[in-house]
Amino acid sequence: MALIASIPILLVIVLMIAFNKPAKVALPIGWAVAMLNALFYWRQDAKTAFAWALDGFLEAIGTLVIILGAILIMNTLKHSGAVTAIQRVFNNVNPDRRIQAIIVGYVFGAFIEGAAGFGTPAALAAPLLISLGFPPLCAAIVALIYNSVPVVFGAVGTPTNTAAAVVSQSVTDLGGDAEAYKMALTKYSAISQAACGLFIVFFGVYIMCRLFGKNRSGKEALAALPFAMFTAVVFDAFFLLMAFFFGPEFPSLVGAILTLFVVILAARKGFLCPKEVWDFEPRENWDHAWLSKQEVKKDVDNGMSYVLAWTPYVLIVLILVATRLNWFGLKTLLTSSAFKVSIKNILGNEKVNWTWNWGWCPGIFPFILVCVLTFFLHKMPMQKVKESFSDTFNQCLGAAIALFFGVSMVYIYRNTGMNAQLSNESMLYAMAEALAHIFQSAYIIIAPIIGVIGSFMSGSNTVSNTLFSGLQFQTATLVHMSPVLIVALQNIGGAAGNMVCVNNVVAACATTGTMGNEGKIIKTNALPCLIYCLIAILVLGGMIVLGMDPLGLAAAAG
Repeated sequence: MALIASIPILLVIVLMIAFNKPAKVALPIGWAVAMLNALFYWRQDAKTAFAWALDGFLEAIGTLVIILGAILIMNTLKHSGAVTAIQRVFNNVNPDRRIQAIIVGYVFGAFIEGAAGFGTPAALAAPLLISLGFPPLCAAIVALIYNSVPVVFGAVGTPTNTAAAVVSQSVTDLGGDAEAYKMALTKYSAISQAACGLFIVFFGVYIMCRLFGKNRSGKEALAALPFAMFTAVVFDAFFLLMAFFFGPEFPSLVGAILTLFVVILAARKGFLCPKEVWDFEPRENWDHAWLSKQEVKKDVDNGMSYVLAWTPYVLIVLILVATRLNWFGLKTLLTSSAFKVSIKNILGNEKVNWTWNWGWCPGIFPFILVCVLTFFLHKMPMQKVKESFSDTFNQCLGAAIALFFGVSMVYIYRNTGMNAQLSNESMLYAMAEALAHIFQSAYIIIAPIIGVIGSFMSGSNTVSNTLFSGLQFQTATLVHMSPVLIVALQNIGGAAGNMVCVNNVVAACATTGTMGNEGKIIKTNALPCLIYCLIAILVLGGMIVLGMDPLGLAAAAG
C-alpha cells in the first residue's frame, strides 16, 4: 500500500530532479497519477476524490495571492526608484556579497519568517538580494537555504503551537500537562535549531561561492566564516532566550529583530568581516540559467531618499508585527468572519469545505495594501503603476499551474481514506506509517525525514506537523522514546524541508523570475537539508540514546 502511495510523489521527484522538468509540467502529471491511485487502487468514491481535489485548487488561491503581493512589492519599488536607494543602503553597510547574503538572506529573512511565515521570507528576501545585484537564481537558492532555522517558530510560533495542539490529548492521557509539553517542545526544538544555525549560516555562503563565484570555489567562503559564526551565535543567544522564557511566539520574531541591529552595526564597523571584498562577475558574464526568464528592465534611479525608499518595508514590518501580536485587536478583527470567504459542502460532501481568511493573508495585508500606499508615497505616475501590475501578472502566470496542481495533489494525499473501500488511512499516512514500522529500532533517524516529507509535499511545516505529530507521538511511546524529543525531530524535519519543498521552490522561482529551475534548486538544496537533519539527529537523537525523557512521558506510557 505504501509503495503504491509513493508512486506519484516519486514520479514528481524524478521528473524534476533527474529530467529537470519544471514544476508546471511535473506536478500536473503527479496530480493525475495521485488521482488514479485514489480512484482505482484506494477505490475512493469519485465525488469525494474530486471534492478534495477541488478543495486543494481553492486552497492554492491564498498562496498565489501571497506571491502576487510579494512580486507587486518588488516591481513597485523597482518602478518607483526605491530599489536603487535600498541597494545603496546595503552596499553602504558592507559591499561584500557574502556579508550581504547573511544579513539580508538569514537575519532579515528570519524576521519575516517570525512575523509571517508561509513562504514570505523567500518572497521578500530574494527580491531584495536581486536588487542588491545578486543573480536571481542565486538569490532564490540562498533565501530558501536560510529559510530553515526560524521556521519552527514562524508566523509567531504557528508550527510549534500546532504540533503541541495536535498531541495535547495524548499528553493528557499519559497524565502530562499540555502547557508544560508545549514549553518543553519549544525548548528542545530551539536547542536543535540553534545547533543547525551554526552550520547553515556559513553553508549558505559556501553554496553561493561554490556555484556562483568567479572561481566556483567554496574556499572563497572561508573568509566570511568568522562573521557567519558571529551572526549565528548572536542569533542563537536571542533565539534560545526567547524560547526558554517566553514560549514559541517570539524566538524567530524578536530574536531576528535584535540580531539585525547587532550585525548591521558590526558589518558597518567591519567587525570580523573579510579583508578583501568578494563580488560576482560582471552581469554580462553570468550563466544564462542564472537570469530571470522575464524581461529585465533597468532600475529607476531618481535620487530617492533612504528613508522614503525604506518606508514600504517599514510599513510591512509594522503591519506584520501589529497583526500577528494582536495590537489594537487587529488579529481578532482580521481573523473574524467578516474577513473570510467560504464554500460549504463542495460537490455535496458535507466534510469538504473551503474557507479563505483573506484578511489574514500576507499577500493582501500587508503586501497589496502597502503597494497601494506606496503609489502615493512615492508619487508614482500612472504609467509606472500600470507597468508594476503588468509585470507582476506576467510573472505570476508561470507559477499558477504548478501551485494549483501541487496543492491539490497534497489534498488528495491527505484525504484518500475518506469513503474508500481499500482503507480508511490516507496515502500520506500509509507512507509515514510504513516508514515508522520499518525503522522502529532506529526511529530517531526516520522521525525528521517524515517531517521533511510532510513539508516537501505541503510547503508548510505547520501542515507537516498537523499530519504527522500524532503519528510521531504514538510511535515514540511504542518504541519507548521521549515523545517530546521525537516530535521535536518532526518539527525540525519540517523546517529543513522548507529548503526543498515544492511549493516554496515554485514560489521562490516565481518571485525571482527563474521558473524552470525548480529541479536544479531542489537538487542543490537537498545536501544542506540532509546535513541539517543529521545535526538534529545527533543533538536530539543523542539525548534519546542517553535516556533523556523530558516530562517522563515515555516512562508513563510503559
